[in-house]
Amino acid sequence: MSNAIAGLQPQLIWKYFAEISRIPRGSKNETAISQYVFETAKRLGLKAKQDRLGNVVVKKPASPGKREARPICLQGHLDMVCEKNAATQHDFAKDPIEFVRQGDVIKANGTTLGGDNGIAVATNLAIMEDALLEHGPLELLFTVDEETGLTGAANLKPNFLESKRLLNLDSEEDWVLTVGCAGGRDTRGIWKTRFEPAPAGTAAVSIQVSGLRGGHSGMDISAGRGNAIKLANRLVMELAGLGARLAVINGGSKRNAIPRECEAVLFVPQDQMQKAREAAVRFNATARAEFATVEPDLAVKLTEPSRPPEAKVLKASLQKKLCRTICALPHGVIKMSADIPGLVETSTNVAVIATTEAAVELATSQRSSVASEIEEIVQAVTAVFALGGARVKSSDGYPGWAPNLGSPILKLAKETYKSLFGKEPEVKAIHAGLECGIIGERFPGMDMVSLGPTLHDVHSPDEKLDIPSVEKFWKYLSAILKAAD
Repeated sequence: MSNAIAGLQPQLIWKYFAEISRIPRGSKNETAISQYVFETAKRLGLKAKQDRLGNVVVKKPASPGKREARPICLQGHLDMVCEKNAATQHDFAKDPIEFVRQGDVIKANGTTLGGDNGIAVATNLAIMEDALLEHGPLELLFTVDEETGLTGAANLKPNFLESKRLLNLDSEEDWVLTVGCAGGRDTRGIWKTRFEPAPAGTAAVSIQVSGLRGGHSGMDISAGRGNAIKLANRLVMELAGLGARLAVINGGSKRNAIPRECEAVLFVPQDQMQKAREAAVRFNATARAEFATVEPDLAVKLTEPSRPPEAKVLKASLQKKLCRTICALPHGVIKMSADIPGLVETSTNVAVIATTEAAVELATSQRSSVASEIEEIVQAVTAVFALGGARVKSSDGYPGWAPNLGSPILKLAKETYKSLFGKEPEVKAIHAGLECGIIGERFPGMDMVSLGPTLHDVHSPDEKLDIPSVEKFWKYLSAILKAAD
């Protein structure tokens, strides 16, 4: 076990969290972690089944005295968002996550921690092993590919589960019970790349935007954090006024993460180079002033490219269309809920841009707790792309989860929390996608609530797991299972 988590309680959760953190489990690369869960169940003498995608359900019989209780499903997803700082040397396909303890939190060394949703995986594994827990019949469900489309949950077969009650373990505040979530869609604009030789008398420079906090494109979208793609494009457009020509622009890495870094390579007329450097210094000061409170480490630099680029640039007409499109695309909160104070109702995220020999592709994601508003913001983003000459592709998306404040499992969770901690938990909906919406569609009548320990800054290398909240969460979850009839 890592020295960073040695001695932490509950021991079983931290043991399994350390074990799964050595297994690659980026989205769509869950084969090894799925097999690990399946084989662990077999080692512990529990029945398990695994579908063709890698979803696993493990059945644990009721403890003595609880055999008449109705079954409950506890669910979490196997995959994690793989983000790292530019200077961090880490291969998510093979390297283990390196834990770092800072006071009362655990984080990773320059990468995402994988607490989202590794803590649910570790919890279910701990439940599988713990022979002292009091509980009725349990189904422990591990789904794949939540972070890039919720395809694991979307493809669950109707006979995969028997339970009619479900505890989703993917919430991130230990005092909160989540009862609803947003649905979402992805929309991409694609331009066929057309290059021409860089103009004579120009030299290559690199615009680099770094130091941003990024974060979850739903949970953190209301924090007003900087978007590296939008910021880089502003400086590209300013330098275009000096005759600069764009060769390549790459930024962001995940459609459900706010982009933290972006690099654009341009060819600038040599007689305008000093003005370009001065413009970059001014823009850095401007951007830092705009985001002073939320992005203290923001840096915009004009440097030499890390490697000599090929002396070709995008056609001038394509550069203009691309830059104007990025400028026009909305990013951030579109509408707040009128019914639930503080809840973002609709948002959009300019997420990832990549330049290849074949195409420039810009990915965005839209979220809303109102289905018609998802359609509206998708139409708006589609219109901007179309006006910019892009070919547009949009995903089918995933449904939201409508709150049911009369839910029996919610009532049990609230009563248990108050009996343990002497106060009511906060009950709320969130502006993020949970698998509950899809599970509710796949298994009509499923009674659900979501809970979990406290996580901060998920989907970014600043992700942190609150240590005391893990023990609190385990105590709470154990009490719910004991009280459930």
